[in-house]
Amino acid sequence: MNHKTTERVFQIFKELNQIPRPSHHEEKVADYLCEFAKRLHLEYERDAQNCVVIRKPATKGCEGAEPIVLLNHMDMVCVGMDNPLNTPIESYTENGWMKAKGTSLGADNGIGLSMALAVLESEDIVHPAIEVLTTTNEEDGMSGAANLSESFLKGRKVINLDSEDYDTITTGAAGACLQFHRIPLQRKAAPGGKRRWFRIRFEGGQGGHSGVDINKGRCSAVVASWAVLAAIYNEYDFDVASIRIGEANASIASTAEIVLTIPSGEPAEFVKAQQDMVNQWLREEYPNDPNMTCIVEKCDKQETVISSESFEALMTCLEQIPQGVVKMSESMKNTVETSNNVGRIVTEANHILVSTHTRSFVDSDMEELSNDIANVFKAAGVSSEIEMSAPAWQEDQHSEFLQLTSDTFQDVLGWRPRMVAMHFVLEAGFFVQKYAGIQIASIGPRIVEPHSTNERLELKTVDDIWLVLQELLSRLSAISH
Repeated sequence: MNHKTTERVFQIFKELNQIPRPSHHEEKVADYLCEFAKRLHLEYERDAQNCVVIRKPATKGCEGAEPIVLLNHMDMVCVGMDNPLNTPIESYTENGWMKAKGTSLGADNGIGLSMALAVLESEDIVHPAIEVLTTTNEEDGMSGAANLSESFLKGRKVINLDSEDYDTITTGAAGACLQFHRIPLQRKAAPGGKRRWFRIRFEGGQGGHSGVDINKGRCSAVVASWAVLAAIYNEYDFDVASIRIGEANASIASTAEIVLTIPSGEPAEFVKAQQDMVNQWLREEYPNDPNMTCIVEKCDKQETVISSESFEALMTCLEQIPQGVVKMSESMKNTVETSNNVGRIVTEANHILVSTHTRSFVDSDMEELSNDIANVFKAAGVSSEIEMSAPAWQEDQHSEFLQLTSDTFQDVLGWRPRMVAMHFVLEAGFFVQKYAGIQIASIGPRIVEPHSTNERLELKTVDDIWLVLQELLSRLSAISH
């Protein structure tokens, strides 16, 4: 087994973090992967979705072993970036962790991809024939995996390096349905007379992954924004010029900015008073999210406001759809079975866009809840579109492949990982549907707070998973197909 350090893995990760790779904009990182393959004189393919597979022949003497797929995705959730297409990630290490300055780190899934590329580059690791498959748009629709051709992948045993729980082999994942709801928006001239203009901001929230963090008592800026707007709405007439809540469809919203106008005098004083009232409510209601803060400040007059019909439709729909945990699992201890998260709300040219991300381990429950949410919007005259629907996935935990993976952890690190299903979405469901007989084990280093500016990667766990991966490939190379 190769006990070299993971220095090259981190070098590749640093290279990846200089390449913009938000979902839907993976062209440059796909170019990087193709050039990586060319430099190593390896066969590769790139499809219309910019998914890339790089194939490396087996180590000499291991040609009879079954091919192995190393699966990752190339996109990331870009939080804290005003211009994600032109913002390189500046990482640093602190007390054994890697973090980023003011942005998400991109360890989800850049560090797993870096490991896979390091395997391709290494001349010392013993392995079967390898396909390094890197998909696109995993974080915002999974269209890359959904549209893979049946001939794109030859292997039927997959090591997915996209798990974030270091002490775990992920053997199942919730299904998910991402919907966009577009509330028709008419604009009118801003009212005149003696009025005050205010900007209401929420900032400092932990945010986080809308699957794995959904039950951690964090404040969604969507919920907080609705609460303050409802308080004002119940007391006074006002007009809203713009709304921008949330950072990504797959994240718990950590920021919001709403611009509104209200008559001077008592109504304006009531709005200003919301800052202290809401902050007190936040401290009491969300003790696990202590830095979420409401700021009410004066701002310049806007030329137009949105129609009252559009605003009332938004408020009505947000009041009626569930946000957060809907049901805990009866069979999986301390595991969320079904949830829904409103990721983003933003005023656009002719509509207000609302994104909802519904997850469940039970496909029929996910479909039912997604339909219920769409029907709430439909009753308000709002159209809904399904942007992504991914099936749930559950692997046989007693399979030889998963047992071999578990045994490798035991022998290399001295402990046996848990086998669990997680309340996030993996592309595995699409692969199980598309490729008959496929088996998937998902492993990875410890990544905390993905999809947030607090994302961090525990360095020691990268070293450990790198050793496990090398040994697992070596053991798989000794098994005749």
